[in-house]
Amino acid sequence: MKKMLALVLALVLAFGLTAVHAEETVTLTIAHIGPLTGAAAVYGNATSRGAAIAVEEINAAGGKFQIVLLDADDTHDAEVAVNAYNSVMDQNAQMIIGTTTTTPCIAVSALAYEERVFMLTPSASSTAVTEDKDNVYQVCFTDPAQGAASAEYINEHKLATKIAVIYNNADAYSTGIYNTFNEKAAELGMEIVSVTTFTDDTVDFSVQVADAQNKGADLVFLPIYYTPASMILQTANANEYKPVFFGVDGMDGILSIEGFDTSLAEGVMLLTPFSADAQDEKTQKFVARYQELYGEVPNQFAADAYDGVYALVAAAEVAGVKNGDKAEDICDAMIAAMQQITVEGVTGTMTWDATGAVSKTPTAVIIENGVYVGFTK
Repeated sequence: MKKMLALVLALVLAFGLTAVHAEETVTLTIAHIGPLTGAAAVYGNATSRGAAIAVEEINAAGGKFQIVLLDADDTHDAEVAVNAYNSVMDQNAQMIIGTTTTTPCIAVSALAYEERVFMLTPSASSTAVTEDKDNVYQVCFTDPAQGAASAEYINEHKLATKIAVIYNNADAYSTGIYNTFNEKAAELGMEIVSVTTFTDDTVDFSVQVADAQNKGADLVFLPIYYTPASMILQTANANEYKPVFFGVDGMDGILSIEGFDTSLAEGVMLLTPFSADAQDEKTQKFVARYQELYGEVPNQFAADAYDGVYALVAAAEVAGVKNGDKAEDICDAMIAAMQQITVEGVTGTMTWDATGAVSKTPTAVIIENGVYVGFTK
């Protein structure tokens, strides 16, 4: 009897240990890199916060993974970004949600490629980020996709008869979008009457705005970030020039600029995969939590990072990531897994191909009464 009891206890103990082992929680260390300070801080703080909310939800759910989120400031500078990358890797990061902006991401992705660290950028959209790097993926649309989709949207909805473009020819993001917009517009027979440029140091946009106005453009396409966009809107207002202004994801954040008169952005349109006023349960929950924590409505950058963390966790599940796995040991498995998963996120239903580009459907939002709302026409 004692022998039988001992055998039963041994079996129970063995089964219990096996079950505990099978249900072992895996600690996953993800590093966010973005501009938390400086001129592009609106973007980096948004991606940081969006990622943090996703981590909060995943950890609270008590599933297979518990996430440790590292946060590093790159100040939107390539050299600083490389230092930030080295810092998080010294802290045993296994993968990266970042970087937020394109120029730092190009620098960091080159190093991550050499060292075999998987990266999923929420918002760096240049094809130079992923080109010749099998380990770098994107949550946002690529620059070519944004440019072509913008031209198609403007044409389909008959938003303009004469178009002006103002873009930053010193910036890979802006130039990339302009190039594909221009190509698609020509293909569709759209009339571009004015194309003017600026650089990162430009603070006076009177020449660019005057050229668009004098040539009768009824829509100005702005494939640029929100800071120069705000200056262009101020200049247009001073000149009593009121075309449709149509931007892309880099302009998301214009309503958060300190000291900017947001009434000047009334009627501005953006092509984006995220609308904070969407009525689905997932978006409403994310927006409510973001507002609760940070006192503002999340922009597309926050939403992309939120979805990005969920994508990394889904890929880590398929890749079979275990406790103690190093970044270089799981990189190839993460690459394969990303091409197998489908993520239902707040920025749409996403799949990825071997180039690292995401597939999802863009929509347009318009600023009305100081908030973004879905555009219907």
